Amino acid sequence: MASKNPQSRARRSLAWLTAIIVGLGVIMGIGIATNNSNGLPLLALDLEGGTQMVLSPETSTGEAVTSEQMNQAVEIIRQRVDGSGVSEAEINTQGDNNVVVSMPGTPDAQTRELIQASANMEFRSVLTSGPFQATPEEERLDISEIREPEATPENGSDPNWITPEVYDEFQSTDCTAPEAGQVRDDLPADEAVVACDFSTQTKYILGPLEISGDEIDSAEHGMASTPTGVSSNQWVVNISFEDEGAEKFREITQRLTGMSSPQNQFAILLDGQIVSAPASQAVILDGQAQISGNFTEETAAQLAEQLQYGSLPISFEVESEQQISATLGQDQLFWGLIAGLIGLALVAIYQFFQYRALGLVTLTSIVIMGILTYQAIVLLGWSDNYRLSLAGIAGIIVSIGLTADSFIVYFERIKDEMRNGRPFEAAVNYGWDRAKRTITVSKLVNILASVVLFFVAVGNVRGFAFTLGLTSIADLIVVYMFTHPVMQLLAKTRFFASGHPMSGMDPSLLGQKPLYQGAGRIREFRPEQEVVEVRAKKSKRSGKEAARRQTIAERRAAEREAALQSSRTSDSEPAQEDS
Repeated sequence: MASKNPQSRARRSLAWLTAIIVGLGVIMGIGIATNNSNGLPLLALDLEGGTQMVLSPETSTGEAVTSEQMNQAVEIIRQRVDGSGVSEAEINTQGDNNVVVSMPGTPDAQTRELIQASANMEFRSVLTSGPFQATPEEERLDISEIREPEATPENGSDPNWITPEVYDEFQSTDCTAPEAGQVRDDLPADEAVVACDFSTQTKYILGPLEISGDEIDSAEHGMASTPTGVSSNQWVVNISFEDEGAEKFREITQRLTGMSSPQNQFAILLDGQIVSAPASQAVILDGQAQISGNFTEETAAQLAEQLQYGSLPISFEVESEQQISATLGQDQLFWGLIAGLIGLALVAIYQFFQYRALGLVTLTSIVIMGILTYQAIVLLGWSDNYRLSLAGIAGIIVSIGLTADSFIVYFERIKDEMRNGRPFEAAVNYGWDRAKRTITVSKLVNILASVVLFFVAVGNVRGFAFTLGLTSIADLIVVYMFTHPVMQLLAKTRFFASGHPMSGMDPSLLGQKPLYQGAGRIREFRPEQEVVEVRAKKSKRSGKEAARRQTIAERRAAEREAALQSSRTSDSEPAQEDS
């Protein structure tokens, strides 16, 4: 019976919310105690400053670097920097000869090496494969069952490459771990290696290096054609190898074609990560290969670009390095926070003016949402090196108004139910049933917009999208686990149940709708006399509409009655004249 009691459910919700806040606080405390966090958010480049490096490209052949190669180099450096956990970094070209990398803080030695190193693309044969998450049978497989190699491997597909040590590494590799996505430019060329394919959630044991990326002459995407020249409406990637690479590729496809899966596959790696693992379906004699699969135009173009420039013969030298101050500085941060406090104060003033004591519920809910958001940002900075930019602070400030909308929608639904004659306690529950759908849909739209903006936008706009989505999630948690449960508990108090003038639910005020009604809707203000006239017109118009809304049977009966009355009148008139 306790589970059916609204007050019991309200107390449980508040207990869960308290547990969440305390739990996040404990985790923050552990981070502070272990010196992994100082309890403050990490700041981005525009607020903290950092390091700026100007890189000049160098080619192994001494040839000039093209603009296409520079643009692709920027993308590769950006992927490497993001993969190393540095967020809010800025990477751009400077003229035609330099790349400028600006990142918060001071980069470590590993990050410097990743930025300066040339990209490394490799082709290796697949020896065996398995899913990211091993089955119980695979986990029980004893390493001793993998025998030592019986002979020297004859080619890249020879199973003698798989030693017990390699298979042990294969079983223990966790491709879902954050470090699995880091750049690996130290893979041995003459040994078997373990690699992950994140697109198919598959990990592989691969043979030694057989073709390097610099042996690719060109790569492009397009539509596949049938033998008769008709387009098959299937996106493919066409690769052309240079002379030496074409001969190597002929030997590989001749060896792999006809073998069972996955031994008929060869993996294409970029910086140690598998970008594709196609199966060989025919012997390629002329070095003109075609990769097919479930490609879209976008994914086919991406793979073609990786193959074309993935093995850039470019390395970078650091021409200059300097510490840069915050581009916006503490002054802008200070005034940004002041703007947020002013916005919060204005929202609080309106809530107290419109809802009296219920404004305390609104203000407390916003404060709790702020605590959850703050804890999430600090913990994300600790775990994923997330950094808060000024655009991210703008997203938090915008969320104050969006959060207030949720409470306005809820409170107005409660008032609607009280206008219909329900007591305050019943109005709280019925009003919540109507309001929660609107609030949930509104917040899901905000989250969806934030996700789209995050993945489509670049630069600091992504920081705005991230915090806007994060605060929308926090808003949902607070409304469901704090605002509504508190209203259920307040409904039992005499102060609110009796409609005290300061409660915000005074019956004498229920006939007046607020100027602002949530979600950007504003009521038109009219003088009292005009309101009375409008209500009279509405009442008269509703009476006429009710008369017009008769059923077909009622209208026909009325027509017959009118015709009968008319007939009686016409019959009585001659009789009066005769008399």
